[in-house]
Amino acid sequence: MKKWLCLFIFMSVLLITACSNSSDGDKNRWEEIEEAGEIVVGTSGTLIAASYFDGEEETEDQLTGYDVEVMREIAKRLDLDVKFEIMGIDSMLPAINSGRIDVAANDIEATDKRREEFNFSEPYKYSYTTMVVRKEDNSGINSLEDLEGKKYGGGATTIFGQIAEHFGAEIITYGNAPNEAYLRDVHNGRTDVIINDYYLSKFGVEAFPEFDIHLHPDLKIHPTEQAVVIPKDEDELTEKINEVLAEMREDGTLSELAKKFYIEDASEKPEGDIQEIEGLDL
Repeated sequence: MKKWLCLFIFMSVLLITACSNSSDGDKNRWEEIEEAGEIVVGTSGTLIAASYFDGEEETEDQLTGYDVEVMREIAKRLDLDVKFEIMGIDSMLPAINSGRIDVAANDIEATDKRREEFNFSEPYKYSYTTMVVRKEDNSGINSLEDLEGKKYGGGATTIFGQIAEHFGAEIITYGNAPNEAYLRDVHNGRTDVIINDYYLSKFGVEAFPEFDIHLHPDLKIHPTEQAVVIPKDEDELTEKINEVLAEMREDGTLSELAKKFYIEDASEKPEGDIQEIEGLDL
């Protein structure tokens, strides 16, 4: 009798433990974040105006930029602390899938292909793509077709890298290098072109007036929308972030932050004709 009683108690403990574990496992990412009181955000810290260190020390209190301050405001309005994990763009999306970070905010474009693997917030930035080239001859690039054989400096897995590869450029990767490294290499001829966001490129060029580089005067391509990257199917977390972004757009906070870091209002769609690129699997 005692043997059966012990077995019953043992099985009951297993059942309770299993139910408890199942309950914990059923928590979605928002519930986990809310319980922890903190959201972990992946960002690079190397993109002038978007995510960068404003000082010599690479400490979190010196980390700033449009994307960083948007995420700080989102966390504040959700009554959360925010922790930033510094990493290269090529590591950022895998870090979301592995659970190392909760979301990513690093001027990341929301594309159809990426939406198959991740949720995205509503856009907090609208822009387009431009090129940084040498002043003297535009690095020999007068059209997209002229990218063939040229050396592009940038992340291999970015949309910009896909554009470069699509038109036959050689990809030169840097890891999580600062803007200066990319820009200096165009200046000294190690590479020929940087393909990147208009706002980031403009501020990068202006930050290093000693370099013989400029924005391509004729090529405005590939309109973009940047958003917070969120784990796939984490719809409650997506909804919470979208609610705050809507508030920030309505009360002018997005516009205020955009003008602070970009001078122009990057929270609104740019005007003018921007060339679409056909044949890209984005």
